[in-house]
Amino acid sequence: MSPVGAVLFDRDGTLVHDVPYNADPDLVRPVEGAREALGELRARGIRTGVVTNQSGIARGLLTEADARRVNRRVEELLGPFDVWALCPHGPDDGCRCRKPRPGMVLWAAGRICVNPADCVVIGDIGADMEAARRAGAHGILVPTPQTRTEETTAAPHVAPNLTAAVRLLLPVPPWERPGNAADHPEGPGVSGPRAGCDAQRRRV
Repeated sequence: MSPVGAVLFDRDGTLVHDVPYNADPDLVRPVEGAREALGELRARGIRTGVVTNQSGIARGLLTEADARRVNRRVEELLGPFDVWALCPHGPDDGCRCRKPRPGMVLWAAGRICVNPADCVVIGDIGADMEAARRAGAHGILVPTPQTRTEETTAAPHVAPNLTAAVRLLLPVPPWERPGNAADHPEGPGVSGPRAGCDAQRRRV
């Protein structure tokens, strides 16, 4: 059995090409290799989820219903995910869920009853990596032209594309290989092998 219990993906720029504040399902285009990468995880029984900031909702540029329609289109193209976590807040709203805060990662892990320490967050910017670190999860950065150099330098692990990121985890992730220490401290709010399960229905 894989030591990875779940992989939580950023949506825009990671699973699908980034269309800022996208409210149109017809504009959804998966990145190359996304369906195949997800298939490798699902074939091994590794849970998959999405953790996505959608500040366009707070900005009045799209509605939560628009975001749900886009998410449904993502699933039509890439297959079903075990959990979705969406933050509708803006950068100055002070919520607990918006990445780089760990709220969505912790909530998603709790929803599927996977220890955050057994989760991997794959994303394209430093906020994804910081959310993973704060939650006590692992992070893999897949840079795009929009990723800043300092974000790539600071990332615990970097892969050139989504396929390579998933294959980095299989069959054994780098932090489980002999001679490699864990790449993160235990994050806040992680209190045992089923941290978050008791709060499955908590909204973030």
